[in-house]
Amino acid sequence: MTDLYAEALSTFATLFGEAKAAGTEIEPNAMTVATATPDGRPSARTVLLKAFDEHGFVFYTHTHSQKGRELQDNPRAALLFLWRTLREAGIQVRVEGVVTPVSDAEADAYFASRPRQSQLGAWASIQSETLDSREAFESRMAEVEARFAGGDVARPAGWSGYRVAPDALEFWYGAQFRLHERWRYACDAAGAWSKRMLFP
Repeated sequence: MTDLYAEALSTFATLFGEAKAAGTEIEPNAMTVATATPDGRPSARTVLLKAFDEHGFVFYTHTHSQKGRELQDNPRAALLFLWRTLREAGIQVRVEGVVTPVSDAEADAYFASRPRQSQLGAWASIQSETLDSREAFESRMAEVEARFAGGDVARPAGWSGYRVAPDALEFWYGAQFRLHERWRYACDAAGAWSKRMLFP
């Protein structure tokens, strides 16, 4: 890990810690994940960050969902954290990078840590597909509750995680009158990291 990349990750860890400690952010680990089809059609949604280290930022989902299909075909993503209540006028962090699936062992370990109802919901949901009615989903929930009654809930084969390995991170510090401060860290094709300040 280069010094500048380590600095960027340390900055993120500090800001993430502030967001968690502030008590004013409902879900400080919430982040927007933007993906795109191979022909450049974008889509975005909010998910929860579940881990991060020098290897990247991890979230979990159904691999057959829209984002899962898009990441299969175009394995790049952009993440956006918005902590609106921090410091003078909020903080944003942007992360861009290549996406790879987490290992089965990582996915199994995280799935086992989830609340049982969330585990059952992962079986009952065919994420992003058409649902005829809420009653139909409740019926599917009842079926999987019966299936796993009295036992552990195994991770569904189509449910796993993705890791976004950054090649760019940007820190946006909000200020009054939109006189914000922005710092961008980026990695070039040779693997060298740079840091520069951007206009607001």
